[in-house]
Amino acid sequence: MCQCAALESLPSLKTSDGSDMKAEELAGELKGKRVALYFAAGWCPMCTSFEPSLLKFREAAGSAGKDVEIIYVPSDRSEEDVIKRTTAMGMISVPIGKDADEMKKKHKIWAGSECMKLGMGRRSGVPALVVLDSKSGDEMAFLPAESKGAGALGSWPLDDDGCVW
Repeated sequence: MCQCAALESLPSLKTSDGSDMKAEELAGELKGKRVALYFAAGWCPMCTSFEPSLLKFREAAGSAGKDVEIIYVPSDRSEEDVIKRTTAMGMISVPIGKDADEMKKKHKIWAGSECMKLGMGRRSGVPALVVLDSKSGDEMAFLPAESKGAGALGSWPLDDDGCVW
């Protein structure tokens, strides 16, 4: 069950078409799902080659009764690029700019091209996922897709009730 602290750990989010999400809309969208942040960019070949596997994983998890919600944290170059990608993948997103940069710094994940802006202290580049705990919104699992590709999805704790919002 989704907890208030978990919801409050997230910045304001946008629907796949770029509209602002209301708090109650977000709570309804996440209820009963396993939630992860997806750090990626459309200009990144590793990201775009990983995404078919990610979308198949999301579909298979849903078919198994383990619905997944993936929140896109963009390293794209424009809001238009973000909207194009989130619409194509059916994802909600963190707004590009300050909010996305804060999530990247918090989880130490950003594209190499962002090192001048965000620094050198990252643990991973893109693509990568962070599965969120349903009580606090804290990190429950790190899925290093940059280094492990689709194999990283096997580390998603789908059966752990702590990740069901």
